[in-house]
Amino acid sequence: MSKVTCDLTVSLDGYLAGPNQTPSEPLGEGGENLHRWMFEEPDANAEAIKGILSSQAYIMGRNMFAGPGAGPWAPDWRGWWGEEPPYHAPVFVLTHHPRPPLEMDGGTTFNFVADGIESALAQAREAADGGDIAVAGGAETARQFLSAGLIDELRLHISPLILGGGSRLLDGVGDLSLEPIEVGGTGLVTHIRYRVRH
Repeated sequence: MSKVTCDLTVSLDGYLAGPNQTPSEPLGEGGENLHRWMFEEPDANAEAIKGILSSQAYIMGRNMFAGPGAGPWAPDWRGWWGEEPPYHAPVFVLTHHPRPPLEMDGGTTFNFVADGIESALAQAREAADGGDIAVAGGAETARQFLSAGLIDELRLHISPLILGGGSRLLDGVGDLSLEPIEVGGTGLVTHIRYRVRH
């Protein structure tokens, strides 16, 4: 049966991005260091990386696609990942500003959803055709899905950093019960897979 998963890298103090996020520094001060494990130890973390990119459809917030900011889309903005994003599947971007779908190389199409998380999830389920769906982030989007009880499995990749501020993951998500079902890691990250119960 199809699962809704959520893979996020967080600091030891629970932040997905550091303070002072800007379009030129979308992960905030120190935020890029959270993801060193993917680039400096890819072989040792291959299973976790494979899990992040194994879903048949993805959902993300506008900030994850375009960085901090509001208002209408910049007409030529095509995401952070270049012409071939890593998803290779349909991606549903939550927004208040509708926009036509954006087809990219490698099978990724960004679809822009202006009518809420339930609509995005319904569209992602249809696109995934029985496969898993991943809530890719950022913090606000993950919080909305967790608060609504729509995530089955939360996979935290905990970086041994203290950011001291920024976008915190679990603030205001309500009464969650996280049951650890797998733990692993390397010198740069601890991977914990949780079953989410409400």
